[in-house]
Amino acid sequence: MFTGLVEECGEVIIFSNHGEYSRLGITSKICASNVKVGDSISVDGACLTVVSCDEKNSTRILNFELLNETIKRTHFESLMQGAKVNLERALAVGDRLGGHFVTGHIDTTAVISEFCKRDENYFLRIDLNDLSQSKYLIEKGSIAINGISLTIAGVDEKGFWVWIIPHTLEVTNLSSSKPGDKVNLEFDMIGKYVENFVKFR
Repeated sequence: MFTGLVEECGEVIIFSNHGEYSRLGITSKICASNVKVGDSISVDGACLTVVSCDEKNSTRILNFELLNETIKRTHFESLMQGAKVNLERALAVGDRLGGHFVTGHIDTTAVISEFCKRDENYFLRIDLNDLSQSKYLIEKGSIAINGISLTIAGVDEKGFWVWIIPHTLEVTNLSSSKPGDKVNLEFDMIGKYVENFVKFR
């Protein structure tokens, strides 16, 4: 379980296919400081398991193994060496919950259709590929975009939009995002539980 409060941006230095799985290596300072094999790390919102942690030229590298199914369901299909990814360690019991409950299970990917500065903040619009998923979106509700806990500012027939403050832009990989980029989305799990409850009443 995560909160959607990104701790750092890591850089992809290894992303290689090995048949049934791919190996992903990401540089890290904060998340790798006390990591253990088997720990869960949110990588752009996807919960991945650390398989090893190496040190190379004073740089710590978190290593993960990704099943092809994981790659298929995320934007990792287009992930390249040198890309910046958002990292967050799993929530510890007793920690403050500053964002919202994020499971790390990506629901879908979508494309940034508009991203621009408006006054002091930034307007980010996402168009959904599957419009039936708009049922999980409510104004002032929560959503995780690339693992970042954000508040939905508005919803329409094409998708939704959020506002990004300069601090969030500075500490996440949204700083290098642009229209046309694909992002990972996780809808608020409360809405999904409510839908399931109503369906089986």
